[in-house]
Amino acid sequence: HYIQPPVAMWIMTTVCVSALGCGPHYEYAIEEFCLAKFKLDMQELDQKHWCSWEDTVEIYGDLTNCTYLVALKMECFWPNRLVDEFFIRVHKQYFRDCSLSGRLLRDPPNRILGPFIVVPILVTLLMTALVVWRSKRSEGIM
Repeated sequence: HYIQPPVAMWIMTTVCVSALGCGPHYEYAIEEFCLAKFKLDMQELDQKHWCSWEDTVEIYGDLTNCTYLVALKMECFWPNRLVDEFFIRVHKQYFRDCSLSGRLLRDPPNRILGPFIVVPILVTLLMTALVVWRSKRSEGIM
């Protein structure tokens, strides 16, 4: 049997896209479909909430699912090297200032921080005054 040229071209295109699916085509697809939506969702969220896992878990989950669905549609393995590199870029851009616990690092309120600063200073001054007073008192005894 002889395969018609349009059918042969379709078969070759399908095989090539399947073989190259996890290359630049996959990377382009997740950038255009998944990252674009993620960027919009993150812009809607106030930037001070980016490190709050409770506020970003759904957006992040949608991004993860999107990369998976695109890989599934393009017949790619998931996760793969491109997905890892993609998420590293996302983390560097959106979550670089977040701690490992997912909470934004900041100083505690002054009502909590104040005593931890003032008490050691007062104890140091009190102990210094006590040492000076005792040393002057013992000089008088001898």
